[in-house]
Amino acid sequence: MSQTKKKEGKNRSQYTKNLALAAVAGQVGCVTLIIVIVALIAGLWLDNRLDTRPIFMVIFLIGSVPLTVVVMLLIVKSVTARIKPSSVSQLDPKNELEHSQEETNRGTDERTT
Repeated sequence: MSQTKKKEGKNRSQYTKNLALAAVAGQVGCVTLIIVIVALIAGLWLDNRLDTRPIFMVIFLIGSVPLTVVVMLLIVKSVTARIKPSSVSQLDPKNELEHSQEETNRGTDERTT
C-alpha cells in the first residue's frame, strides 16, 4: 500500500515538473516572438521614415538574436532558481544509496525477529 502512495507521489512530482518545463518553454517562445516582431516593425518603420529600405530591418532582426538569447537565459535562470528539491536525497546520490541500504537492512532485521 505504501508503495502505491510513493509511486503516486513520484508521478505527481514528475507531472508538476513537466508542467513547469512546458510553462518555461511557452514563456520563452512568446518572448522570442515578441522581440522579433518588435525588431521587424521598428526596422520597417525606420527604413520607411529614412527611405533606406532593408538596412535597419536587417540590422534590427540580426540584433534581436543575441537579445533573445540573453532574455531566454534570464527567464530560465529565474525559473530554475525557484525550483527547490523536495528532499536531500535528490541532492546527494550517496545519501540515497545509504537510505536504500538502511531500508534493505531493516527488511532483513524484521524477517529475522
